[in-house]
Amino acid sequence: MRILFVAATEFEVESLFRSGDKGAKSQEKTHFSRLSPHHSLLITGVGMVATAYALGRELAKNQYDLVINLGIAGSFDRSIALGDMVEITEDTLAELGAEDDEAFLPITQMGFGESTFKATESLSNVYKTANLKQATAITVNTVHGNEASIKKVQVRLNAQVESMEGAAFFYACREAGVPCIQIRAVSNYVEKRNRDNWQIGLAVKNLNTFAAALIVELQKLP
Repeated sequence: MRILFVAATEFEVESLFRSGDKGAKSQEKTHFSRLSPHHSLLITGVGMVATAYALGRELAKNQYDLVINLGIAGSFDRSIALGDMVEITEDTLAELGAEDDEAFLPITQMGFGESTFKATESLSNVYKTANLKQATAITVNTVHGNEASIKKVQVRLNAQVESMEGAAFFYACREAGVPCIQIRAVSNYVEKRNRDNWQIGLAVKNLNTFAAALIVELQKLP
């Protein structure tokens, strides 16, 4: 089973680079690292544009049986503890549309396309004992840090977490016809910007611990 791991930054999946083969260091310069003959890692860069381009290019050149997005995220949902892992089942491009005075018109309502995309594979099918909480997400160009805008987007979309890449990842995989899974570790709550409250180190640690265990499970697949 040929699997591609996708992350926005090397920092988020640092242990996967350390566990890569001897050629990984030089390949990092092109944002691509080989983990094994069957598992590869693509670093796309931050944001939905970089993600869609890098992943689309990779999927056009190489065939994979499964693509897995790994990253950190902010949570609107306070029942999700900082550092917790979640499996994203649905992700929406929150800003894709038009303003109509105080109202927002999503692109679907305008008749110009789609803004919500879903995972096409379930983590439980490849890692039966993982038991992660499932969550819905939004993907944004500007991470929320203003109380008024946070309330507004929550009323409109009621998502649990946000990232800057997730929906673009789902979109690229769907267009390429490749099964996909998105896994996020929560690094902060979505609130008025306060770096003192962030737990990025914990989130990255937990994400990498999970990724290592996931790889072990994936190696058992035919």
